[in-house]
Amino acid sequence: MNYLKEAVILLLGLSLILRCRRVAGDQISGKGVVNLAHRQSKWTPLMRTSANLSDITSIRSFFEFRTFDPEGTIFYGDTKDGQDWFVLSLRDGIPEMQIGKADILVSVKGGRKLNDGAWYLLELRSEGKFVVLEVNNKAELVVGLHSKLAEEELTGKIRLAVGGMLVDKQMLFHPFQPEMDACIRGGHWLNLSTPWDTDSTWEPRPCFSEIKRGSYFPGTGVAVFNTSDLPGPKTEEAGITVEIFGSWTGTVLSLQSTGFQYILEELDEHKDVKEEQLGLKEGSETVDLPREPATLTFTILKNSLLVNSKSVLEMESLDFFTMWKKGMLLTFGGMPGDSEETKSTHHLRGCLEKILVQGQVIDLDRALYKHTAVSSHSCPAEAMNELS
Repeated sequence: MNYLKEAVILLLGLSLILRCRRVAGDQISGKGVVNLAHRQSKWTPLMRTSANLSDITSIRSFFEFRTFDPEGTIFYGDTKDGQDWFVLSLRDGIPEMQIGKADILVSVKGGRKLNDGAWYLLELRSEGKFVVLEVNNKAELVVGLHSKLAEEELTGKIRLAVGGMLVDKQMLFHPFQPEMDACIRGGHWLNLSTPWDTDSTWEPRPCFSEIKRGSYFPGTGVAVFNTSDLPGPKTEEAGITVEIFGSWTGTVLSLQSTGFQYILEELDEHKDVKEEQLGLKEGSETVDLPREPATLTFTILKNSLLVNSKSVLEMESLDFFTMWKKGMLLTFGGMPGDSEETKSTHHLRGCLEKILVQGQVIDLDRALYKHTAVSSHSCPAEAMNELS
């Protein structure tokens, strides 16, 4: 079994351990401040509740919402054990509603972009055959549907969920990426006051009072990509470039394949000089890097590696282009796995404002594996104050 397969199996094993950490989730209030990120499950709701339809006296829910994330699940509801359902999500930062009812599937997207880091008051309500989304007290999206099938009087339960869905993703008319790095607060859900059950893989973390765009690494956790899923070289001369913008301390990235690993690490966070470590089967070496730049450019050529245009490794015996296409592990924030060497690595702490591979923006939500501590789309502002 090669290095890549072993690493993937290990990462999946770690994910399973995290999922088994709690047998059942805690109960929380739906009115407090809730961070929707930091969990292993993609489609499973972060929190859910249910009630008898006979107890529902209001068909209106509202809450405040803040994110920089362009895509993900926000709010879900259903009746008849999921036969009739709706889901509110973001796509390209714009609200999108999908509804499944009897013989009908509908998907409508519209309104203003909501992923600018500001707080928005969202209200969802039912008006007969229409579902209305208001943003800051202005109707932004109205979806109407009518089925020729005879209307039945609704009985049984209504189920509500935040940050996920209770029906299979295959039922969606327009699939989307479910992870949502966002915060909600001040929720009023119909007329319900019962506690919400939370996903057992969720690790509650604070919502910061001020945020900025970027991917936040708090000093623990990594995001791992298989390079075969990333853009490859266009020409041998240009190679493959990985550009990182931001400020950080610790290991910014590592590259692994069978018998080979490369680690780019700032060893002492009290110094403004970075060092890189090159680890091979035969041993390792350490060389100096320039003073911390606003932009770090890591270039992979056919037989060599460059950091900020400076050659740091030349190996005629290795074809990095072929290795990249077949699949290496490109890890941001540290090294993958749970070995002693990995534990001794200084994990990244800081904000990566943007990561580009071959000029394309990398979304950490698309990673092969991402630790629950890592925020994909938001960094705390300098004050680092938490919302209460």
